[in-house]
Amino acid sequence: MAGLFPVFFKQYWCKGMSVTDSTFWLGLTNSAASLFIVFMAPGLGAIADQGGMKKKFLFFFASVGIISTATLSILAEGMWSYAAWAFGFGLVGFTGANIFYDALIVEVSPPEKRDWLSSLGYSLGYLGGGILFTLNVLMTLNPHWFGLSSATMAIKISFVSVALWWGFFSIPLFRFVKEAPTHSYPLPRAFKKGIREVAQTFRRVRALPGTFLFLFSFWLYMDGVDTIIRMALDYGVSLGLESKHLISALLITQFVGFPSALAFGKVGTKFGAKNGILICIAIYLGVVFGAFHLTNEIQFYGLAAVVGLAQGGIQALSRSLYSTMIPAHRSGEFFGFYNMMGKFAAVIGPVLMGIVGKLTDSPRYSILSLAALLVTGGIILLTVDVQTAQKNAANYTD
Repeated sequence: MAGLFPVFFKQYWCKGMSVTDSTFWLGLTNSAASLFIVFMAPGLGAIADQGGMKKKFLFFFASVGIISTATLSILAEGMWSYAAWAFGFGLVGFTGANIFYDALIVEVSPPEKRDWLSSLGYSLGYLGGGILFTLNVLMTLNPHWFGLSSATMAIKISFVSVALWWGFFSIPLFRFVKEAPTHSYPLPRAFKKGIREVAQTFRRVRALPGTFLFLFSFWLYMDGVDTIIRMALDYGVSLGLESKHLISALLITQFVGFPSALAFGKVGTKFGAKNGILICIAIYLGVVFGAFHLTNEIQFYGLAAVVGLAQGGIQALSRSLYSTMIPAHRSGEFFGFYNMMGKFAAVIGPVLMGIVGKLTDSPRYSILSLAALLVTGGIILLTVDVQTAQKNAANYTD
């Protein structure tokens, strides 16, 4: 999603297309997939709450993502539109599955341990992803080591390896994580009840003003964060940097993200998740201004390391903080709304970069625009009274 695909899309599937046009189409694909989840997330969460079907929906969306990822391996050079469609479905699968994965945190941890558990989950994700990504980078940079004819073949095999990895390491969740008993409705009835609940979702969120304000802040700062994650390599290639160095730099992000996510879990426990998030926002602001002045691969390596410091922390602490500000019995519905806000941010950011890049004919100004989103989100977060929001959620009744 962040490593091999953006480079391969620009250099292989979009071969002969201008860098600003390929950036525009990549941004549009990211945004279209996110927009789909925006409209689907609250309803899906409500349906899962009504039928006790979080794991079933997670399985469905993960399967869509796995199949779509594997499909990328069979697409030939120049087939940019097919690659965009496959990537879009893969994003839908990934983000859709995360709605129900995130909601399961209330099933496996008490509130006082969620900062730590959420951070541990992200840190292990970075470690696991880093191991596979290391293998994929080695395959791409040295295909002859693996008996492969070219880097192109190595990248195509990498897509298959990601699909297999994703599927294999999903098995323990489906086998061993227990979903709390709830009303067990047949799917058609759960669907009808869930859709009726959607009309009430916004009202319930608005009834918790602190939670609502946090979501607004989350929408803005994650707009900047998600856009940096998804568009970083495309940005580097657009500046003329060598793709092999850009891909290698992302390994730093993965492995720095492992201990830093754990560290921010400790920060959240000791100083509060809100303060930890504000530190991460400040780090990302430094990344944006550093990227604006980026001129060589060494600087990109440095920025990749800095992103690794904050990426896992801001994701984990945002999830754990939000989980303490919602009614536990409506976790699927509220996390559907949470994911909707997060993915709505990803609708705006990539398109913003694409449009600004085309208007200015310079990717530097497009990346600079993300600073406004990070600053605004941080300012709004400062106004959130976390303790009051947590009390209101604990006392919430329908």
